[in-house]
Amino acid sequence: MSDRIVLTNLRFDAAHGHHDWERERPQRFEIDVELLMDLRPAGATDDLPMTVDYGHVYDAVAEIVTTRTFRLLEAIAEAIAGRLLDDGPSVEEVVVRVRKPDVVLGGPLDHASVEIHRRRHETDGPGGAG
Repeated sequence: MSDRIVLTNLRFDAAHGHHDWERERPQRFEIDVELLMDLRPAGATDDLPMTVDYGHVYDAVAEIVTTRTFRLLEAIAEAIAGRLLDDGPSVEEVVVRVRKPDVVLGGPLDHASVEIHRRRHETDGPGGAG
């Protein structure tokens, strides 16, 4: 699938991290989301129900990042990917990048990050369709 919707650098303050002190006060997190799907129906009809509402995607990511607590960036990314694949049957694949700009690792760096790529069939449980 080559068509994609991309939301770049969604920013949230949240308390995630492996260490207790990381979960005591909010830190900055940055999220990129790519939704791979067929955009021809939306392009041909100019009709929002034929695509994904960007506001809904933002709200779903915000809810996960700001109301739940995670120890790992990997877990944040998995939760976002699973939710976005579950929310709309037209989304076939997602790419999620999670960055933590203010990570403390003993020296200067721009950020720590993870990137995952998930397909709809990979999130189905045993015996699930896909």
